[in-house]
Order: sequence, then C-alpha cells, then structure tokens
Amino acid sequence: MKAKNVFFDQLSFFISVPALLWQFFFLYLPLLFIVCISFIEPTSAHLTLAHYRSLLYWPYLAVILRSFILALGNSLISLCLAYPVAYFLAVHVKRWKSILLFFMILPFWTSLLVQVYAWIFVLEPYGVINTLLIKLGFITEPLQMLNSLFAVFLGMIYCYVPFMVIPLYSTLENLDSRLLEASADLGASTIETFRRITLPLSLPGIRTGFFLVFIPSFGEFVIPALLGGGKRMYVGTLISHYFLILQDMFTGAALTVICGLVLLLSALLVYYMLTRSIALLSGKVSR
Repeated sequence: MKAKNVFFDQLSFFISVPALLWQFFFLYLPLLFIVCISFIEPTSAHLTLAHYRSLLYWPYLAVILRSFILALGNSLISLCLAYPVAYFLAVHVKRWKSILLFFMILPFWTSLLVQVYAWIFVLEPYGVINTLLIKLGFITEPLQMLNSLFAVFLGMIYCYVPFMVIPLYSTLENLDSRLLEASADLGASTIETFRRITLPLSLPGIRTGFFLVFIPSFGEFVIPALLGGGKRMYVGTLISHYFLILQDMFTGAALTVICGLVLLLSALLVYYMLTRSIALLSGKVSR
C-alpha cells in the first residue's frame, strides 16, 4: 500500500510538471523581466530609479486611486448581486439546478469583446434602451448612457458577476443543512441563522469570489476603453498607453510594478476588512 501511494505521488508530480513549467515561463519569467527593465536606464543601461520618480505625481496616483475605486465598487456590487443568486441555486433549487447553472456559465462561451460590443448596441443613443423608452413615451430625447462611468460599471458588473456566483455557489452547496435545522430548533430567526451560521460559513466563497473580481477589475482595459470612450484613464489604459503608444517600455514597466504593489497591498487590506466585517456581523469578535 505504501509503495502504491508513493507511485501515485510521483505520478501526480510528473503530471503537474507541464503546468509548473507553463506558469514559470509565461508568468514568473515575464514578471521578472518587467521588474528588471523598470530599473534600467535605456541610454546607458545603468540601474536607475528615474522611471519611478517620474511617476510619483498626483495624476498617476489619481489613476491608480480611480482604478482601485472602480475595482472595489465592482466587487462589492457583484457580491451583493451574486450572493442571493448563489444562495437560491444552492439551497432552494432542486429540479432545474443544472439548467440554471448552464445558463449562468453560458456567457463564458462568448468572447469578452462580443459581450462588450453588445452593450454598446444596447446603450448607444439610438440603441435598444433609448428606442424603447422613446416609444413608450418616458423620454423625448435619447439618454447619454454610453461613454460614461455608468456604462463602465454596468459592463464590468455584467462580465464579472459569474466569477462571483460560482465560488459562492460551490461554498453554499456544501453547507451542512443540519446546522440550519439545529439553529431553527433552538429558536433562532431566519435572519439570525443567516447572520451567525450561513454568512460566516460562506466566507471562503466570498473571499474567493471577491478576489476573482477585484484583481482583474483593477487592471481592466477593454471595458473602460470601449464603454467609457476613453474619457477617464485607468491603470490598464495607462499601462497600454506607455507600452503601445509612447513605446516607452521602461516607464511602463515601472508603472506596472507600482500598480502591482498597490494591488497586492490593497488586496491584503480588503481581505482583512472583509474578514473582520463578517466576523463582526456574526458576533464572533467584539468591536
């Protein structure tokens, strides 16, 4: 039996080697390259901090702050919308669960660009929404919804809500129903049961879904560029501007490193605040 376990351990290791190599060559090695060139002076090839000093001004900090607020807002709104959906699918749906899950993951089968362009046709001045409102008599002139912060938030929430629903559903699906029954037998109300049992036990799914949305939202490029009309600069658009438009990969690399550090620190801060808030709601810690 011991030899059999050793064989399966070795087999698992060799199966995972291609994935580890892929991650090293296409994630860690490019990141190391970005960090290295951010300290290089292009004319003399000497080490320098000039690229970082050139970014320590309020306009660049404002872009990072704007991206953080966008990512945080998108994550919180997606969490508020996804939790009831995941709870309903995991706890109340029995017969049609597979079909509803299929429709929930159906957007993943479509390109992100196709989804974003679909929202352009919906939100444009003579798109679906404005045409319907005009024909119903609610408005006389088209509303300016496209190329706005509202359009950016709407597109991001639409694209990222499934990333929040899936981990929440997975966590709530494995929730022991006997705990809920015991809470009801002891006289706890539905709200009290949710606050003290369901919500704390679903914390792993909340954390996973939150960061699945928060991290890519921080550097989102396509949605703000297409639905926002390029009116506001975000981290993703600013980095692409340095690399693709200005052809300044050294300053772009420094900006990437700074944004990566800000993202890491903000993710740790949000992780702590999220865990602390749920612990306070459940009554596990004192204020």
